[in-house]
Amino acid sequence: MNNGLSGRRILVVEDEAIVAWTLVDMLTGLGCAVLGPAAGVDQALAMIDVETIDAAVLDINLNGQKSYPIADALSAQGVPFVFATGYNNDSLQKNYTAAPLLQKPFGRSALAGALTELLTPGLHPTLEKATSPPEWDANRLRIATEAAGVALWSWNVDTDQIALDERAHGMWGVHEGVVTFEDLSSHIHPEDLDRVRAAFASTREVLGPYEIDFRILHGDKVRWISARGRGDDEGIVGRTMFGVFLDVTGRKLAEEAREMLSGEMVHRVKNLFAIASALTAISARSTKTSKEMSLDLTKRLTALSHAHDLIRPVLGEPKKAAPLGELLAALLAPYDEEGGIGVRVRVSVPELLVGEASANAFALVVHELATNSIKYGALSQATGTLDVAGIADDSQLIITWTERGGPAVVAPKGRAGFGSQLVTKTIFSQLGGTIVFDWDQEGVIATLSMSKARLGA
Repeated sequence: MNNGLSGRRILVVEDEAIVAWTLVDMLTGLGCAVLGPAAGVDQALAMIDVETIDAAVLDINLNGQKSYPIADALSAQGVPFVFATGYNNDSLQKNYTAAPLLQKPFGRSALAGALTELLTPGLHPTLEKATSPPEWDANRLRIATEAAGVALWSWNVDTDQIALDERAHGMWGVHEGVVTFEDLSSHIHPEDLDRVRAAFASTREVLGPYEIDFRILHGDKVRWISARGRGDDEGIVGRTMFGVFLDVTGRKLAEEAREMLSGEMVHRVKNLFAIASALTAISARSTKTSKEMSLDLTKRLTALSHAHDLIRPVLGEPKKAAPLGELLAALLAPYDEEGGIGVRVRVSVPELLVGEASANAFALVVHELATNSIKYGALSQATGTLDVAGIADDSQLIITWTERGGPAVVAPKGRAGFGSQLVTKTIFSQLGGTIVFDWDQEGVIATLSMSKARLGA
């Protein structure tokens, strides 16, 4: 990719997950190597201490913190950066009012232009080229490979012996000295072993460069490795082939995150259609004329909008915690027969506050449970009821979601659907808890256990 950005190591600092993943996608499309995304000041500063960085894209407001300490650290190392924000230059800290700025929202072309300007020699004092090209002797090549995290290997095609450099030994966690494929295979993830074994055997016949990505086990950690080499005579000296190992765990995790985001967006769109259909059916049951139905449906949709405002404040307004009972009432009111809590939906929970950082995750879980209920559970029938009750101790909040009066319950079989996986992962990773389902024939009972500390964050 001949755009001047290919291979450049760009640090991304952004606390909004969707914006961060979009930014990673744009940078990857430009051929850049992405570092991060870092969601906070401490995480970014830790990366600056250990990573080689060509340039950085900084969000200014990081969940209440400003990114100026990151800008200071980058400036001290001579690393150029651009602020990506909804603010204008006048709103920046005094010593950064002249800094490059990308106004959100921006596209890939604007991002490419800003980075190209940052990295163009002569436009930034730290990027001036030396008057003569460096000599690429063995020592300087070693410095370059170490800086890039490249591990070296050689393979004797006839004896199957593999020699690794020090970085490769550390990457694989194998003993010093010459090893064989069988030595390495004990560290390859079982699900990838057959694929890697077949690729390893076929390299004798492969002409030109080849590459394969796979997982290895290093202690209790899983790493993604990219093995690259050549399979023609140009890459073989004395029947020995040479290549590199790259740790691509960060890239693979970013790809998995994008896949998860894409799946979640598709899932949410489908749920929105299901919610709209169910609210229309509820309004039709509780009204007699088309005018009454229109007013009732508008009321329910307005309640959903109010619930969204509780968990996602308007930009520029002060952030505040939401009372747990008020948040649940706002989230569930549109599903009650009269458009308000108390008729079919009853809520009784302790007086706790839900922090802005956790409210989105909590709302996602509640919406998923409510959507399932209006699709298949108690709220799908006029006689169904929902009770949401909670108790709390010093460290845990336990909420019991009890449905009654709906269709007979049949426990799901086979692998859990995306929605169930999303709820389980969200409660575990963001709310520090668990969810357990009791598929009682009279109605589903879900028990949610969450960390009070996480919930209030």
